[in-house]
Amino acid sequence: MPAILIIDDERAIRNVLKDILTNEGYTTDDAADGEDGLKKLQSGNFDVVLCDIKMPKLDGLEFLQKAEAENIDTPIIMISGHGNIETAVEAVKKGAYDYIAKPPDLNRLLITIRNALDKTTLVQETKVLKKKVANVQQIIGESTPILKIKETIDKVAVTDARVLITGENGSGKELVARWIHQKSKRASSPIVEVNCAAIPGELIESELFGHEKGSFTSAIKQRIGKFEQANGGTLFLDEIGDMSLGAQAKVLRALQEGKITRVGGEKEINVDVRVVAATNKDLLKEVEDKKFRLDLYHRLGVVLIHTPSLNDRSDDIPLLVDYFLTEIADEYRQTKKKIHTAAIELLQQHQWTGNIRELRNVVERLIIFSGAEICADDIKNYI
Repeated sequence: MPAILIIDDERAIRNVLKDILTNEGYTTDDAADGEDGLKKLQSGNFDVVLCDIKMPKLDGLEFLQKAEAENIDTPIIMISGHGNIETAVEAVKKGAYDYIAKPPDLNRLLITIRNALDKTTLVQETKVLKKKVANVQQIIGESTPILKIKETIDKVAVTDARVLITGENGSGKELVARWIHQKSKRASSPIVEVNCAAIPGELIESELFGHEKGSFTSAIKQRIGKFEQANGGTLFLDEIGDMSLGAQAKVLRALQEGKITRVGGEKEINVDVRVVAATNKDLLKEVEDKKFRLDLYHRLGVVLIHTPSLNDRSDDIPLLVDYFLTEIADEYRQTKKKIHTAAIELLQQHQWTGNIRELRNVVERLIIFSGAEICADDIKNYI
């Protein structure tokens, strides 16, 4: 149900507008001046604002300027009995969606609100589409380890060298892999991901190389494997340290020869695939324990990239928090919340066992449960 904020210093007008809009099925809130209205807009989730121009503390045009300065994209409809053409033009120039004179024509008011709601929907859909098109989040941070990773990505992405990414769970290994693909000459082709830890050992070969119909009991039709799906692009083998030795041998052959054979098939299929692998395990220790092939390790690790834990890059936490505050506010269609310096300092002192993934979850929790601003007490309560 769309929510509308009414800002007007005349209580009678606020009450009339609330009654009309409630009868039309909208939820409403109101404020008696621009200052209170701005606070409610910053902390609430409104789809449209109806705002008077002549008000105490903060008039309508000043309200518009402040909303514009904070990148608030909620449509604001100005309503005034003191205006003229010049006032209307000035209001629209300063960011108003429309201008309606008092007393407002009911039909025009409702049509303008519906049109403004359509604009809100289009803005949100555009944001979602832009994210889908971009498809890759930014690597946030200016710490020495992150700058080194960015530099390495720039150098290795333009080549076809295989890359092995190591690091703790949640430290951003998948993001590094996606940026390597995004900056490569293969960016127009797909990046195909395989989570080796999530696929049972008896199915990993079928997942990677595909299978022919009838090659085993449940093979009721031919299946194209991930290597073929990634042809011309990048194959991201996540958690490769969990791959069975049998599958490792076949992956090694595919890397050496650029050919695969489907399970149950005999035909060799040429594949042009760049492989990027990732693991949270010490693969050399796995080699010692005879759980990982040394020749495959060397074949994969032409370039080694280590993603640091969040505890090793705490200087990046303010930037990461700001990024997540913006991203999650967009998802929730809310105004971005502010966070106190003392709260940031507490986040920097925390030991992050889940790394960036955990930090994002905490920021989302803070957005849900905190007030208009996130303070140190919120960190203590919700971390």
